[in-house]
Amino acid sequence: MPQFQQKASWRVDGGAQVIDLETAVKDGILGGGGDAGGAIPTGKDGILGTATEKLDLKKMIEELDSAEGEDVPSVFICPISLEPMVDPVTLCTGQTYERVHILKWFSLGHLTCPTTMQELWDDAVTPNRTLHQLIQAWFLQRYLRLKKRSEDVQGRAAELVQRLKKLKGQARVQALRDLRKIVVAHPSVKTTMSNSASIAHLSSLLGPFTSHAVGSEVITILVNLNLDSDAMVNLMQPARISLVVDMMNEGTIDTKINCTRFIEMLMGEKSFRYEVVSSLSLLVALLRLVKDWRQPSGIVAGLCLLKAICFHEQLRSLIVSVGAVPQLVEQLPNLKPECLEPALHILDNLSTTVEGRLALKDCPQTIPNAVKLLMKGSCTQCALSILWSVCKLAPDECAPLAVEAGLAAQLLLLIQSDCTPEIKQQATELLKMFCSLNCTNTLFISKCKLMRTIQ
Repeated sequence: MPQFQQKASWRVDGGAQVIDLETAVKDGILGGGGDAGGAIPTGKDGILGTATEKLDLKKMIEELDSAEGEDVPSVFICPISLEPMVDPVTLCTGQTYERVHILKWFSLGHLTCPTTMQELWDDAVTPNRTLHQLIQAWFLQRYLRLKKRSEDVQGRAAELVQRLKKLKGQARVQALRDLRKIVVAHPSVKTTMSNSASIAHLSSLLGPFTSHAVGSEVITILVNLNLDSDAMVNLMQPARISLVVDMMNEGTIDTKINCTRFIEMLMGEKSFRYEVVSSLSLLVALLRLVKDWRQPSGIVAGLCLLKAICFHEQLRSLIVSVGAVPQLVEQLPNLKPECLEPALHILDNLSTTVEGRLALKDCPQTIPNAVKLLMKGSCTQCALSILWSVCKLAPDECAPLAVEAGLAAQLLLLIQSDCTPEIKQQATELLKMFCSLNCTNTLFISKCKLMRTIQ
């Protein structure tokens, strides 16, 4: 709800909140104006009447909440709830409150005015109809103005969609830019634009001969709409996905991010098939996006989509083949928390394939980087799983690297920590394996004895 500010000129003599309606209108308290958007609705008697009664005040207040930046007049605010009053009543002291809140005050045994703490000689409450009409008119004026603006932008959006059928070249790009600005700025337009006709027309603009300028604007609009199942199935056509992949390789950073959001949105559709994203060009584009440290938002977007693709077992070997494992392993120490978790999930999923385990084993930094993450909360499970996969594949080869990285000490700390039984068991088994491989190593012997003592 917009915050209110005290305006001394709106106070009534003596501090009471009973306002003369005619004076309030004349003085501009309602913010009235001569235009249609600012006119004050009146009834047959020339004062506030039937026009204000057609709309529920509470509903208007709720719909205007955060939609209007204008301060609510302080005289409309209940001193108890600090919210606009819907049913204002006045006490014998002249102070006005929302009915439900002042009655609750009385029910608690208070016989004073909450604002002045003055004792009441009469606990009767009188409906303040004048103030109620004033509040009703103030909110109605702004409600109608908001609705008019909403209808205007929705009409403008519909007009732009129709014009797109005739426009070509730069004129089409400009129309799409205007439409994109409306969709992003006005949530109400997103609902009306999500109808099948509008989506179908926007989708028709995506194809093998679509320019990247047009494609980028269309994708940006689509990711901001609520697409139904039929629309998403239609957008999964190979020619459209091919255009999106091209833009991911050659577009601006904003275009690349919107393309990743677009594909991730399609992957949420129940009829999605993994073949849609089984493209080497797509995977290469994602790894480039993830590698660009100058664009943190691009790294997050790229990793989230790559993680989603990794859930499809059929695509994991393909992801390994484009060099995802060494790149992600090298990036681990420099990734921010919001990027570290998806990166580890990707490596963990890739470690379930033979190619993934071999790639992890062949990367010199896999064990050192994973060991450093063993005690980092949500990273622990994936880091331990990666270490287990690699070390089980080639224990003799991994043993020296494990000793140097301090794996034994970290595993012991993990076993003693408040981790899950599953993690504790896997850490114990891994430590036992390295103790058996390093039976002549003094450091490992001492750690093994300590482990047995703990158990």
